[in-house]
Amino acid sequence: MEHLGILLLAYFFGSIPFGLIAVKLRTGKDIREIGSGRTGTTNTLRAAGATAAILTLLFDILKGAGAVWLARWLMPDNAWMEVLAPVAAILGHNYSIFLAERNEDGHLRLRGGAGGAPALGGALGLYPASIFVLVPISLLVYFGVGYASVTTMGVPLIAIIIFGIRAWMGLTPWNYVFYLLIVEAIVLWALRPNIRKLLDGTERGISWRARKKEANENE
Repeated sequence: MEHLGILLLAYFFGSIPFGLIAVKLRTGKDIREIGSGRTGTTNTLRAAGATAAILTLLFDILKGAGAVWLARWLMPDNAWMEVLAPVAAILGHNYSIFLAERNEDGHLRLRGGAGGAPALGGALGLYPASIFVLVPISLLVYFGVGYASVTTMGVPLIAIIIFGIRAWMGLTPWNYVFYLLIVEAIVLWALRPNIRKLLDGTERGISWRARKKEANENE
């Protein structure tokens, strides 16, 4: 029951739609009706600007890191709970119980983000020093390549290398690598529409070049 309780707490914390709250407070709009309809950082940036996006990013990162801290506090030295708790938070972020609705067919669905920020938070919670590698790489890919979806998919792969080397050296458990493999699978599943757009060249970019191109097309 204690294991289940930790996972449920992590899921409910992950389910808090900080992007929706930030956009609503800033603009009065519903982020689900804007852009991709997701509640993550990139759509918040498009819907309400940089300040709302940064706050959303920080709180969404806290979802994953907080889940790790919760597991360590309640069940010390349990590497599997340290891994499964942030996974539960990511699932809450992507499939929020607070964003339950019925689609046009009348079927219940849970909406949310793509999982990138809480996934990063989970990695930082497991190994805090990884912030000095993962955050710069995330920013470099995000603003350099210009596609948020590529950043979301790519950062866990970089983290797998970092955590794999540390596990091979005996510095951290192999469970942490397993966490990142699960994360990558969740992210790829969530970003299926974006992957299709990347392949056919219609994915929206966030670099200055992409914004300039989009502005020119709208003129």
